[in-house]
Amino acid sequence: MTVASAAVAVPSTTPRRWPGLALALAGSIAFSGKAVIVKLAYRHGVDPVTLIMYRMLFALPLFGLLAWWAGRGKPGLTRREMLALVGLGFSGYYLASLLDFMGLALVSASLERLVLYLNPTIVLGLSALFLGKKVSARQMLALAVSYAGVALVFGQELKLEGDGVAAGTALVFGSAVSYAVYLVLSGEWVQRLGAMRLAGWAGCVACVFCIAHFLVVNPLASAQVTEPVLWLSVLNATACTVAPVWMVMMAIERIGPGLASQAGMIGPMSTIAMGVVFLDEPFTPPLVAGTALVLAGVWLLARAPAPTRS
Repeated sequence: MTVASAAVAVPSTTPRRWPGLALALAGSIAFSGKAVIVKLAYRHGVDPVTLIMYRMLFALPLFGLLAWWAGRGKPGLTRREMLALVGLGFSGYYLASLLDFMGLALVSASLERLVLYLNPTIVLGLSALFLGKKVSARQMLALAVSYAGVALVFGQELKLEGDGVAAGTALVFGSAVSYAVYLVLSGEWVQRLGAMRLAGWAGCVACVFCIAHFLVVNPLASAQVTEPVLWLSVLNATACTVAPVWMVMMAIERIGPGLASQAGMIGPMSTIAMGVVFLDEPFTPPLVAGTALVLAGVWLLARAPAPTRS
C-alpha cells in the first residue's frame, strides 16, 4: 500500500528541500519493501490472513501512538468523524491490505508494485465516474501508457508462472481500487483532522478489522508460526508500514504533495531491485520496459492539468 496524497499546505517560508526529499525517498523505498517481506514470509508456509494479522498486531500500538501524538491539544472526535474513520480504515488499510497480501501469494513483487502504482489513474477514473470530473486527452494518453506497461509485465509473468497470475493481478488491482476509494473520500477528513491523525486512526481501525478477521476465519492454532515469520512481521509493521506513513506525511508538510509524489516514483524501481536480490525474481527486458511505461504514464498524469467538473 501507499499514503494518501493529502492536500497539506506548505509554509510560505519553505526550508531547504533536501530533508523533505530524503524523507519522501526513504518512505517510498520503505513502502516498496513490504512486498518483498511478504514474499519471504510465504516461504515459511504462513497464509495471508495470519500474516496480515501479525503485521497489524505489531502495528496497532504504533498507529495508536501516531493518532495520539497528532491529536494532542485538538478537540475529541465527533460521532460523524468516528464513523468516517471506520469507513476509511476499512477501505484504505484493511481491505486494500488484505487483497494485496492475497494477491502477493500469486504474483511477483515487481508486478504487484507496478499494479499498485496505477493508483493515480484509478483515482482519476473514480473522480470521473462519481464526481463528474472531465478526463482530458492528455490524461487518457497517460492512462494508455501506464496500462500498456502493466500489460507488458503481466503478459511476461503469465507465460512464466501460469494461470494463477491472472487471479493474483486481479486481487492486487482490487487492492489498488480499494485504496483509491480511500483517497477520493479522505479529502474532507484530511482537512478536518490532519493527515497524520487521520492515518493513525484509520490504521488503528484497520488493525482491529484484520485481527478480528483472523479470529473469525482461522483456528487459533494457525497463530503458531515460525520465528522468521514473527520477525518479518515486526519488520513489516515498523519499517514498511508505520515508519513510511510518518516519513511521507512529514515530507508532504515540507515539500508539498506534488514533489513528494514525484519522489515516490523510486518505489517500483526499488521493489524490482529488492525482488532480484532477495527473491531471485527475473530481471528481464519486458520488466524494464513495462516499468518505464508505468512511470512515464504516471509522470504524464501528474503533469496534466487538474480535471474539471463536467
